[in-house]
Amino acid sequence: MQDRLAEIFEWQRRFNDQVRRDRHLAFDRSTWIQKEALALMVELGEVVEEARFKWWKNAQPIDDAKLHEELVDVLHFFISLCIDAGLDAESLYQGYLAKNQENFRRQQGLSDKAGYAVPGAPEV
Repeated sequence: MQDRLAEIFEWQRRFNDQVRRDRHLAFDRSTWIQKEALALMVELGEVVEEARFKWWKNAQPIDDAKLHEELVDVLHFFISLCIDAGLDAESLYQGYLAKNQENFRRQQGLSDKAGYAVPGAPEV
């Protein structure tokens, strides 16, 4: 069985290739990254909309199906952005593991990066 993250990357690459070919889109790499980052931000805005962020309106329950659909849209554009930025599934995974480890170190006050000391913990 293929790794699911690698499979997602492959399906997204195929989709991107088809859309770019069929719609005759030939932007340079920088433009693709900008467009995908913007699309990603728009989709994140739609996630916020589905989470009912408007406190000044009557509260309504979150429609989980719509929220999940928006999160999948976020994933589509995020993976496209990764592909055009030169990340594959394995490099994204390894980068995530390294950053996650550092994030734990920061929260434990063990990082060399300033501003993450845990209050009351001895200095490292």
